[in-house]
Amino acid sequence: MDNATALTNNSPSWKRIGVFGGSFDPIHYGHLAAAEEARDALGLSQVLFVPAALPPHKGDAALTPYALRVAMVEAAIADNTAFGVSRIEQNLPKPSYTVQTLQFLQQQHPDTQLFFITGADMFLDLPTWKDVDYMLANYHFVAVARPGWSQAQVKAAVAERWAAYAKHIHVLDVPGVAVSATEIRRRIRTDRSVRYLVPDAVIELMNRHALYR
Repeated sequence: MDNATALTNNSPSWKRIGVFGGSFDPIHYGHLAAAEEARDALGLSQVLFVPAALPPHKGDAALTPYALRVAMVEAAIADNTAFGVSRIEQNLPKPSYTVQTLQFLQQQHPDTQLFFITGADMFLDLPTWKDVDYMLANYHFVAVARPGWSQAQVKAAVAERWAAYAKHIHVLDVPGVAVSATEIRRRIRTDRSVRYLVPDAVIELMNRHALYR
């Protein structure tokens, strides 16, 4: 249930790709650190950032336009050849359910193990997700424990609810990155600096389009 757990489908013909879904409104260094930790710890050949077109858990909450969120992700990952962006959710039915995203990505990459990367807080909310048992049976999940969330919380939830899928669940710590998109937006609204919390290229885009003000 951690990064030492033996993975399934370990034939040399199988690749491992991380799928990092989220609103990315905006993307920040916490996201980038989580993606890099997953790539390194699990031997992923690539991490695809998948901006959500309309996340079900957001309801009617206002989101920055999809194209701008994609542009921010592209700016943030431009210097990392192991990171990429997928716009798959732009053309999928709304709302953007993770299960359908993974199914379409698996069709595009048939000889690939998909590792869905999410925060520990979102992972603990899995009982509310659509077709969660199907996803846990068919894909790997990576729960990233940021400061304020512990591996113990996630492992306890797995033992209680999803012991049958334990080999598909990996829990990782990302040291020292306690930042959230909510905090970033709050700081911008109150004219506080977000330097060293968000890549400079993303700050430039936010300033150019007057985002979150």
